[in-house]
Amino acid sequence: MFIDEVVIEVYGGRGGNGMTSFRREKHVAHGGPSGGNGGNGGSVIFVGDSGKQTLLEFRYKKHIKAENGENGKSKGMEGANGSNQYIKVPLGTKVYDYETNDFLGEITYHDQELIVASGGKGGRGNMSFASSRNPAPRISENGDYGIERKIKVDLRVLADVGLLGLPNVGKSTFISVVSNAKPKIADYPFTTLHPNLGMVHHKNKDFVIADLPGLIEDASKGSGLGIRFLKHLERCRIFLHFIDTTNSKAYDDYLIINNELKEFSEELSQRKQIIVFNKADVTEEEDLLKLKRQFDDEVYVISSFSKIGIDELLDKIIYELDNIPAITKDEETHKLYELDDEDNEIYIEKIRNTYYVTGNQVLLFYNRTNFNEEASIRRFSQQLNSIGVIEKLKEAGIKDGDLVNVYNFEFEFIN
Repeated sequence: MFIDEVVIEVYGGRGGNGMTSFRREKHVAHGGPSGGNGGNGGSVIFVGDSGKQTLLEFRYKKHIKAENGENGKSKGMEGANGSNQYIKVPLGTKVYDYETNDFLGEITYHDQELIVASGGKGGRGNMSFASSRNPAPRISENGDYGIERKIKVDLRVLADVGLLGLPNVGKSTFISVVSNAKPKIADYPFTTLHPNLGMVHHKNKDFVIADLPGLIEDASKGSGLGIRFLKHLERCRIFLHFIDTTNSKAYDDYLIINNELKEFSEELSQRKQIIVFNKADVTEEEDLLKLKRQFDDEVYVISSFSKIGIDELLDKIIYELDNIPAITKDEETHKLYELDDEDNEIYIEKIRNTYYVTGNQVLLFYNRTNFNEEASIRRFSQQLNSIGVIEKLKEAGIKDGDLVNVYNFEFEFIN
């Protein structure tokens, strides 16, 4: 089964919590703080695999979670980092944020890695807070949450050469002759139900060729199978347009295919096409000459079945590929999770006598705070003040005795 578009949810692991502890060995003077840092959470990472051609495994794997980091330990021992979750995907896989449609990145070569959900940072233990002014801090941090998002995974077949033509013009036979692909071949429409990729080696040159399901009239409007696979032509540098020379309406079919290509994408319709007359071994010479006169461009006459004219066509393909640059990929806008990348806006909402405070940076500090430690709570209050929360509350009209709610942590405001 060929699957080229899925929507899944990915979860980066949460960072481990830092620890508050003190050395109390009998013969160690001035033991001091010994709480270690928590480990970082694992990330969900897509890895390019040239051997894969479909997103089939995502049909059964809708939720992908990386491992959480371990909590810090005593004696200054740090918690272990959570394991990354590596997922192999085909080359040509594009990833978008499902909610915002932001482009996160694309896999274009073997073993390329793309982080789609980064893990959270581990919290600091009280050893990290020790200073000359506070040699015995009773403060530790909780680990950050990892990124959680719903993503759309979209596969675009990566091939240098794409085969165009109506069903049964001989594209599958051609790709089976010139490459290592083994497509299903039969004499009925829509034999090819999913793209077939083949690697061609000719005169010390290698290129990838894609046999796509046949287009029909109105494919760009949803008819037949073509509309589903037109997107896979986007990376092809040149097209081989196959013409069945035994068909009396071959030129009309050629115009139909080009019209569907133009309806789908004006840019695609302008790319280099090589006209290929197939089934020449069963076509009269007079009929071939008559058909040639309808085309302005140079044509190549072949027979995939009898292997006539194959080498000349491959020579032409190599020449064109040497002179046509690769199609550039979309600009990657993916960012790793960093505090500086976050929206710093602070939001205040008053409901009765309670002021509700929210915001990305506020939430980050809240999640890092260990509310079981009085010193950590005091530090949280200082952090809120440092980013302007107290000033914002005053601007909103807060008075002594009013309640402040920060993500369900409530306290009474005292100026």
